[in-house]
Amino acid sequence: MSRVIPFSEPPYLCGIPSPYYTASHREWQRTCRAFIQENLIQHAIDWERDGSVPEDVFRKFAAANMLVPCLPAPLPIKWLKGLGIHDILGVIKVDDWDYIHTAIFADEVCRSGLQGPPASLTTGYSFAIPPILEFGSRQLQQRFLPDLLLGKKRICIAITEPEAGSDVSGIQTTASKTADGKHYVVNGTKKWITNGIWSSYATMAVRTSGPGPTGLSLLLVPLLDYPGVSMRHIRVAGHLTSGTTFIGLDEVKVPVENLIGKEGQGMRYIMTNFNHERLTIAIGATRQARVALAAAFEYCMQREAFGKTLMEQPVVRHRLAKAGALLESQWAWIEQFVYQMTKLTKAEADVELGGLTALAKAQAGIVLDECARCAVLLFGGNGFTTTGRGEIAERIYREVPGARVPGGSEDVMLDLAVRQLVKNYKSKTKLLERPKGSSKL
Repeated sequence: MSRVIPFSEPPYLCGIPSPYYTASHREWQRTCRAFIQENLIQHAIDWERDGSVPEDVFRKFAAANMLVPCLPAPLPIKWLKGLGIHDILGVIKVDDWDYIHTAIFADEVCRSGLQGPPASLTTGYSFAIPPILEFGSRQLQQRFLPDLLLGKKRICIAITEPEAGSDVSGIQTTASKTADGKHYVVNGTKKWITNGIWSSYATMAVRTSGPGPTGLSLLLVPLLDYPGVSMRHIRVAGHLTSGTTFIGLDEVKVPVENLIGKEGQGMRYIMTNFNHERLTIAIGATRQARVALAAAFEYCMQREAFGKTLMEQPVVRHRLAKAGALLESQWAWIEQFVYQMTKLTKAEADVELGGLTALAKAQAGIVLDECARCAVLLFGGNGFTTTGRGEIAERIYREVPGARVPGGSEDVMLDLAVRQLVKNYKSKTKLLERPKGSSKL
């Protein structure tokens, strides 16, 4: 078995048998790690300190087709092959890609323990392109997908507003048709939009009719240098390099052909899109927890206090054990979850796993909070310092809210999970009921 710091890697990478990973998955993991280590991980903390990721990094990932793994599985094979993309890094054909390959990528890009640098590359591609692929008209797809899938243009997902976060049905940004019916005129604001500042377009939630969820639609809105659009960078506690953006929309004219799907169906499109987002957030947050806990474990093996190493103190071992149990339980659930995704159609997964996806995302944030807090406490003063040995623990702890709030805040996710489970239970129970008037056994 490999000699690695305890908790620093998933068990399948430590020589422990796993039923989930095939030879294809393991080859992808090795190749994926080598590319990401060279082009992202080794520089991540320096970029986060500087507050920006060099522009050429996105171009490197795009040129290697290493943005494609951001998409939910199965991949859009026809579109990719039509653009000349037949494999990823020469080791996995797009035809053979499954959700375990996706999960490996989502885990590997977060190995620095920081979400900002990978988010600067992946967020818009991951969450703004899928609605176009799934619900966009053929004409809309042909106009925009080639440049987006090849990384020639950037896009963001723009749902959240100053007054509407997890309560998506409360969105106030309006899109009203012009008298000639040729354009929507968009007015409103979007806030905390990852990648917005660099994006040519946004997959944007807008209100095309009355109040509530039935009044929402999705619209592909031009951003960079477009009349009526203003954007400014928002500085947040963590994820400093992710391009968090405030977007102002003042009489922005958008062709009606940019409507994604049908008017009034925006809420349904958004909810199904959230499942991929929440699962990838859960994977990334679990890796962050792993980085924090492993860093603390290594430190406790070396740091001496009261005449012995910290690891020789029972109270320290107890704290590490509690956090480690949460971490490995969460990862085991993630692996099980991802495996289930490989066996269900998207329609089946949306129903059977939709609520549980919200629960997995919420639990990942809770586990990250526990592991990051454990790391800061065990690093002591070093964990409360923005430089030096405890820097990574301090940075990860600052990023905990970035896992617990975006993509649906924790309390909303916990409630949604149970409501969805109740809904599924009632639906299945109803199918078993005898029609009224039927004879009893």
